Amino acid sequence: MSVLHVFDMDGTLLPGTTASLELARHLGCERRLHDLEASFAAGGSTVDFARALLELMPELTAEVVAEVFDAAPKLTGIREVLCDIAERGEHAVLITMSPDFFARHFAGWGMEVFASVFPPPPFRRPLAEDGILTPADKPRLCAALQQRHGVGEAVVAYGDSHSDLPLFQVARHTVAVNATAPLRAHATVDYVGGDLRVPYAEVRRILGRLPSVPVPADRREQWSHPAGPDRLGETT
Repeated sequence: MSVLHVFDMDGTLLPGTTASLELARHLGCERRLHDLEASFAAGGSTVDFARALLELMPELTAEVVAEVFDAAPKLTGIREVLCDIAERGEHAVLITMSPDFFARHFAGWGMEVFASVFPPPPFRRPLAEDGILTPADKPRLCAALQQRHGVGEAVVAYGDSHSDLPLFQVARHTVAVNATAPLRAHATVDYVGGDLRVPYAEVRRILGRLPSVPVPADRREQWSHPAGPDRLGETT
C-alpha cells in the first residue's frame, strides 16, 4: 500500500516564519502584519485575515512573490525527502491556509498544493471567501486524497501549530516539527531542528521502509518520541 505525506508550510517547511511574514518584511509592512496576526490569534476569522492581507499588499507582484519564496528560510533536505517519496510511488501534498500564489511555488519541488485561493497579484479582483481554507479543511482535504489515492490509513501528517491539530487528531502518523507544546502532545515523532531528513528517516523506520536519503550523523538524534502510546505502528 502507498503512503500519503501531508505537509504544512508556515512554521513547518518554513521554520520560524510564514509566507505572509516574509512578504511583509520584503514590502516594509512587517509591523502592520504583526497587528493582523495578533487579531487573528485573538479569534479573528481566516477570511478576515485574508481580506486584510490584500489591503496590506495592494501592489504585490508575481515577480516579488517568486523572489521572496526563493529567499525564504526553508528546512534543509526538503527536495531529497520529496524525491524519495516520489521514487517509492508515494504521494506528497502541501495543505496550507496561506495564499496559493506563494504556496504553489512548492509544486515545482514535487508536491501537490492545496492553499487558500487568492486573486493573482497585483490584486485587482475581489477575494472569493469560499476559497479561503480553515484548519477544519485540512482533515477534509486529506480524507478526499486518501480516497483518491487508495492509501487507507497510511497518512503521515507534518505540522507545527494549532492549525494542524484537526489533522493530527485524525491522522494515523503524526510528526511535530519545531512545534508548539499542544501539538507535540498529539505527535509520536517530535523533532526540533532544521533538517527534514531527520524526522523523515524516523518515519521510514517506523513504517518499516528504510530511507534512501542520507542523514548527517550529527543530526540523527534530534527527534524524540513524546510520552504516550505509539500511534504509528506498521503499515500494511
